[in-house]
Amino acid sequence: MKNIVIAAGYATRLYPLTEHFPKPLLKIGSHSILDRLLDDIDTIDEVDEHIIITNHKFANQFKEWMEERKSENSSSKPIRIIDDGTETNETRLGAVRDLLLAIETCQVDDDIMVLAADNLLNFKLQGFVDYFKEKGTSIIMCHHEPQLYRLQRTGVIAVDDDMRVLEMQEKPEKPVSNWAVPPFYIYKKEDLPLIRDCMNHGCGADAPGNLAHYLTDVTTLHAWIMAGSRFDIGSMDSLEEARRLFG
Repeated sequence: MKNIVIAAGYATRLYPLTEHFPKPLLKIGSHSILDRLLDDIDTIDEVDEHIIITNHKFANQFKEWMEERKSENSSSKPIRIIDDGTETNETRLGAVRDLLLAIETCQVDDDIMVLAADNLLNFKLQGFVDYFKEKGTSIIMCHHEPQLYRLQRTGVIAVDDDMRVLEMQEKPEKPVSNWAVPPFYIYKKEDLPLIRDCMNHGCGADAPGNLAHYLTDVTTLHAWIMAGSRFDIGSMDSLEEARRLFG
């Protein structure tokens, strides 16, 4: 299994802090957001490589970070940095196109874990991988969200009693359930042809949830209930709160 981390955004809501520095490499305590994520994944035997897709503006900083991580962490799995060639928020490819570029550039022919680079988790991702092996289908993550306004700002799914995904909405005015979808996915190797061809069938490119939404209609997905909580760092207030809680 390859771990593909989408880290090509420009984090404009954190300017000026992230105007010349990538958000995933911001420190929360003594470790960066990205290091905290990879430290957990390095304990998962099924994952044999990290692929980080970023933009041209920050590619060299990610490469410097990679060399430092390799020198300081002997247990780290191999890392590849992919430069998507963009330099501004206005010319960004979008998360789905970045994922497709990573798959093509690295000639991926394996199961893939796909993660956003700006979330902190208080649980282990091994359970997510175990559920993927149990179900034998591509899977997404979900959590119960009681607040309507939060459901209206994220992906929402309807599921059956076996947690098979029946429907997925993107930022719905009237959510079909309280199951919200964070940006964490595992797609099986057999679904890669569908993923590679998704842009030819109207799949949106901006958010990673666009791909899960598309795949819900063309293959079988199950949803894993998040084993803890996540902290999404999207503003200066949330960054300071993360440093208070996790630092």
